[in-house]
Amino acid sequence: MSIHVESHGRPGRRRLLRVVLTGTVALGAGLVAGSPRTPDTPVAGGPGRTRPATPASALRELETGNARWRTLHERHPDETRTVRQTLVGGQHPFAVVLGCVDSRVPPELVFDQGLGDLLTVRSAGEVLDEAVLGSIAYGVLELGIPLIVVLGHQSCGAVAAAVRAAGDGAPLPGHMQYLVDQIRPAIDRSLRGAALIDAAITANVGLVRARLAAEPELAAKIAAGDLAVVGARYELTSQRVRRLG
Repeated sequence: MSIHVESHGRPGRRRLLRVVLTGTVALGAGLVAGSPRTPDTPVAGGPGRTRPATPASALRELETGNARWRTLHERHPDETRTVRQTLVGGQHPFAVVLGCVDSRVPPELVFDQGLGDLLTVRSAGEVLDEAVLGSIAYGVLELGIPLIVVLGHQSCGAVAAAVRAAGDGAPLPGHMQYLVDQIRPAIDRSLRGAALIDAAITANVGLVRARLAAEPELAAKIAAGDLAVVGARYELTSQRVRRLG
């Protein structure tokens, strides 16, 4: 996997965020708790299941879950009464999924995972802002999650709207213009029509992944082998998630 590194870090602000989040966990003990996992941590969802604790094992679990989903063999794991009661005492998700807000692409279903398995962060077009970055950093730095997946998808309405707005120069109403400004670098103006939008969807995933991988705290985890940041794309027509890059 190739990761392009660029500097977007704000170390002081990130450190402050970690202090604030750590304080929140302490004040709300029992509501939100977590700690780095060790390999083969048992999962409350059923006998024989283990919590992935490395980037590679977490990615394999997501790939296996998506295979179940697209072949209509979903298990809908980790939804039992026992799991619900166990999760009152803390959470240990094994992957962060940054996905789009599109109602057709809920990560827990697409990857056939259940309660406590994924830390999902969703914004239109997977666009990053401080709240999104802070949420992802919380999952990695405070909960010890070893994998971040940036999940784009076929026929993304947010990217399509950004492409159209960038083309005709007419600003979108309200805060939606922020989406256009963030997605604009992914637009290849040498293309036209559906090909332009489709290429922008894929390019946008790559740009978001690169920005996350360049965050100083995340980059240090990647260098140590404790974290992977991967891009992926969900195809609505086949329900397959394919890895990008």
